[in-house]
Amino acid sequence: MTTAQRAHDHRCALAPVTLADAVTHAATGLDAAAPDLLPAFRDHVPTAARVVGARLLGALLREDIGDARRRYTGHGTRHAFDRVEVAPDEIPADPVTLLPPALLDTGGWALAAELANAATNLAIAYARDPAPREDPRDADDQALDYERLAVTGHNLHPCGRTRLGWDVPDVLAHDLETPATTMRFVAVRRDLLTGDPIHLPHPEIPTAPSGYAVQPVHAWQWDAVVRHRYAGLPILPLDGALTVHPTAALRTVLLPPAPDGSRHYLKVSLDIQVTSTRRSISVASTQNGPALSRLLHTLTADDPDGHRLLLLAETAGTAVPDAGRDLAAILRRGIDGRLTDGETVVPGSALAAVDPRTGRTVLAGLADAYPGNALDFVEDYARLLLPPLLRLAARHGIALEAHLQNCLPTFLDGRPHRLVLRDFAGLRLHRPRLAASGIDLPLWPGSVTATDDEGELRAKIGYTAFQAHLGEIIVQLTRSHALDEPRAWQRVRAVVDETYEGLLTGPRPVAGAAADLAAFTAPTVAHKALVRMRLAGAGDVHHPVRNPLHG
Repeated sequence: MTTAQRAHDHRCALAPVTLADAVTHAATGLDAAAPDLLPAFRDHVPTAARVVGARLLGALLREDIGDARRRYTGHGTRHAFDRVEVAPDEIPADPVTLLPPALLDTGGWALAAELANAATNLAIAYARDPAPREDPRDADDQALDYERLAVTGHNLHPCGRTRLGWDVPDVLAHDLETPATTMRFVAVRRDLLTGDPIHLPHPEIPTAPSGYAVQPVHAWQWDAVVRHRYAGLPILPLDGALTVHPTAALRTVLLPPAPDGSRHYLKVSLDIQVTSTRRSISVASTQNGPALSRLLHTLTADDPDGHRLLLLAETAGTAVPDAGRDLAAILRRGIDGRLTDGETVVPGSALAAVDPRTGRTVLAGLADAYPGNALDFVEDYARLLLPPLLRLAARHGIALEAHLQNCLPTFLDGRPHRLVLRDFAGLRLHRPRLAASGIDLPLWPGSVTATDDEGELRAKIGYTAFQAHLGEIIVQLTRSHALDEPRAWQRVRAVVDETYEGLLTGPRPVAGAAADLAAFTAPTVAHKALVRMRLAGAGDVHHPVRNPLHG
């Protein structure tokens, strides 16, 4: 193991555990790399710490971790699915102190380091805080400008801005607020590649020598990981690079327009930890993505609301199995050229962000433009989001991961119009339902997307679409538009009932639809316990929460 590799592999363990130490470390880095940001960074540390602390305390209460419910003496604001929004003045200066001491004694120090890292990176993001351009060139530029407003990251995870593995210069060079970063290219011997090589039409792409294929690799991944960890493999660095634009996913970048004007996204391995996950890419994801894309396009075309879905197809994927998850790539189609005049696309993660042009959330501005009240807006939005997802799961056993980060709703004349869906790596396929619908979909061996557990299938939709997605929209509208939350969930329940009525009546009722309806409207449902998962170290962990759709 080289010195550089050892430094990278152990950086997480060496990360500062207290906020004060993390701030000192970041300030030293900023003083050397971007001293102009240092005053704003220091000013924003308290706000960033409160954001991280509020999400942590909300998760501790929701997941009933340790003695959080006994130690918490505040009231907060109670929302559906046992969500608690805590007032900023109830959050201590260092969110790490919210962790029950017993957790720190049993390995919670790793989570403490992640929290401190998240708070300091969020303060850096606030200090940079790029305003959107006034004239984005196309729909993909427009979406990226909105996405850059979502500086706090995942709407529920306390570690939404964790970047373990990056230091301050890396954050400045490659994070969401960075206008552009760099895609490098290497030549890999063809017999080491799995999948078809990714062909990009840009003139900057170099040519590989005979017997080799060109493989894209993130500039940081090459410098910090691949060239050290796999120095013994026939992987040759190539001259030439491509300027690309980071999205909130970081490992997914927006490519510049191709010569014909088309836009594409490239998802590449990035061995850093964001939230709870190392952002490398499995071989299975590169091989399953294109096949899943073709299947989903066929199935959604037959759905009554299929015309309201735009899937960003994964058109090619390739990996180097000898490099594990560290040298993989997936090409994804862009949005541009697929919207109608006047149609605005907004990444779901940006809906709760403050629009600097108005000082209000992006969602509040959309609700203001909507020709109706906030309750009607929620119902219209639920009719856009839920029916195709629920039907796809009932009929074919496919649960799309429809959280805010994967969904980009579009709006036309103020109304929710269509739903753009991206990234299929996190979906779930229920093998018995898929087979019963007559579909034979070969998957890469050991793919985690396949399951025989109907509960796992439902939990994927229940958490992402209902709790993380609609739940956030409803919470935000209670703040900006005094939305009656129980009545809003009654409207959502009406959409759910109507969708399943279509599945349960008629000459051929859909097997499993009744059980799905019963599960989604039960007194309690499974919540993806983000902090419990992090403490467990691997796999999904669920915790029961009260369900507003019951009754």
